[in-house]
Amino acid sequence: MKVRKAVIAAAGLGTRFLPQTKAMPKEMLPIIDKPVIQLVVEGLVAAGVEDIIIVTGPTKRAIEDHFDRSLDLESELLEKGKHEQADCLRDIAKMANFVYIRQKGHPKGNARPILNAAHLIGDEPFFYFFADDFFVGERSTAQQLLEAYEKYDGPVLALREVPEAEVSTYGIADVTEEIDERTSKLKGIVEKPAPEDAPSNLASGAGYLLTPDIIPLLEREQVAPDGEIRVPDAFVDLSKQRDIFGLKVDGQYYDTGNPDAYLRTVIDIALRDPERAASLREFLQNRLES
Repeated sequence: MKVRKAVIAAAGLGTRFLPQTKAMPKEMLPIIDKPVIQLVVEGLVAAGVEDIIIVTGPTKRAIEDHFDRSLDLESELLEKGKHEQADCLRDIAKMANFVYIRQKGHPKGNARPILNAAHLIGDEPFFYFFADDFFVGERSTAQQLLEAYEKYDGPVLALREVPEAEVSTYGIADVTEEIDERTSKLKGIVEKPAPEDAPSNLASGAGYLLTPDIIPLLEREQVAPDGEIRVPDAFVDLSKQRDIFGLKVDGQYYDTGNPDAYLRTVIDIALRDPERAASLREFLQNRLES
């Protein structure tokens, strides 16, 4: 079945970025000239996604405005002869069919957005992505997950290698079998294990391509010790019903979930930009030397 739908979790309060996120959603933090969530959306659209369900919360209206038409702004740009910018704004609204749902229900956790969107997902496979981390590569994360899904016919998690000293910071893949150099069969995800207990050095990140049979498992609302319900907690039960796969994504991983990581992300992506790299590198070198 073609994967036409995606759910993006965008209901977090962004408290690490206060007071900036008091009025502006953390998902709208700019990566040079695009908000983080647009980079995620572009990757999904590149994989053929047509319907994008964004699960939001209070103070998230800016996300809806960003993916909507702004006729007054477009007209003003056209009057000033800025046709390329006007076309760019118009194209953002045309990327996909956007649906917005307010997150509701307790307990909270990263499984809640899927449960809120379940009636729109139906019996179709779907992408589930977060709006604060992403990979940059020749092909988007969603395209790579889709290729693995079509090849192995099962749910696929995006993975990346992390140093042993950092495994206790992430959810780590419990690998049962290595299928090829990038793909593994999984039993599930172990949340923040001690280094000596970690089943691998592969951390989950960016998102998943899931099948609808995970939804009944999430509906059980299995509560983790911290009081939240999580998608990975359903994987152990799902792996008993079908094969689950993890894919080491080919690309550079970036995180914008906290100020330090966000700052590093912006700098690194700017250094990748042919128009900005030389002047920024010179500026940084001068600053460091002084």
